[in-house]
Amino acid sequence: MAAEKDKRDAAVLPLRLKKTVVMVGMMGAGKTAIGAALARRLNVAFLDSDTEIETAANMTIAEIFARDGEVFFRAKEAQVIARLLDGAPSVLSTGGGAFLQPGNREAISAAGVSVWLRADIDLLWSRVKHKTTRPLLRTANPRATLEELCKVRNPDYAKADLVVDADPSYSIEEMTDRVIEVLLTRPDALELDK
Repeated sequence: MAAEKDKRDAAVLPLRLKKTVVMVGMMGAGKTAIGAALARRLNVAFLDSDTEIETAANMTIAEIFARDGEVFFRAKEAQVIARLLDGAPSVLSTGGGAFLQPGNREAISAAGVSVWLRADIDLLWSRVKHKTTRPLLRTANPRATLEELCKVRNPDYAKADLVVDADPSYSIEEMTDRVIEVLLTRPDALELDK
């Protein structure tokens, strides 16, 4: 009972973000939804590296992949992430492959704090199976592709500074509460505003 009260209190206490929080994880983990809710709660800007790339290129991520390939996309993604990390503390959602790149991990570690939204395959699949905007899932068996991507990517996601487990029963607000709880263990990133 006391733990629940502490969680509710943490949700309304004035908090001060000291460095950018970078949401990492698989497609469908909730990086955009939770990141946007977290930014609102902390009263800071919400940035999405994929949206920034699409705006700069005047193309969708799928179109960039089709026209220029993944190597080109990853180079542009690294440039955008570095630029976004250079600004005021904010919440930054990254594409699913961004944190796999050692240069991105180093830049994020130097300027921010990474939070892995860890979700199991069933939850991820339920969220992405009807999306047509996922170029890496345009395969004969997209669920098997997603499973393989998780197997390959999870060891890199595990290098994140913090981990928050997603649960299908959590609302966006409940998941945001859990992210704040974990961030409060890092006073270099988030603290109670006095």
